[in-house]
Amino acid sequence: MAADPFTTLEMTIAARRGADPASSYTAQLFAKGRAKIAQKLGEEAVETVIAAVSGDHAQLTSEAADLIFHLLVLLADAGLSLNDVRAELARREGLSGLKEKAGRPG
Repeated sequence: MAADPFTTLEMTIAARRGADPASSYTAQLFAKGRAKIAQKLGEEAVETVIAAVSGDHAQLTSEAADLIFHLLVLLADAGLSLNDVRAELARREGLSGLKEKAGRPG
């Protein structure tokens, strides 16, 4: 059975943390810091929205992959993982989205 691509990507990102920035785009992102990683995530989010509105499924798929990649880099930089996100989603399971949102602080 093939490994889950998200888990494989997360492991690759972790392996690139602290690597020579000249050797890896991911290492370059880590070297530039969280603000730059967050900026790239925002850029990818906008590009994903544009692709979604355009109706181009291939472009949307490509941009969604970029968005997920940059999100995983940001999570790794913050010391979080997909398992943290999975746990949060599991916590929310069965909870009305409206109630969950209303119960958030701030």
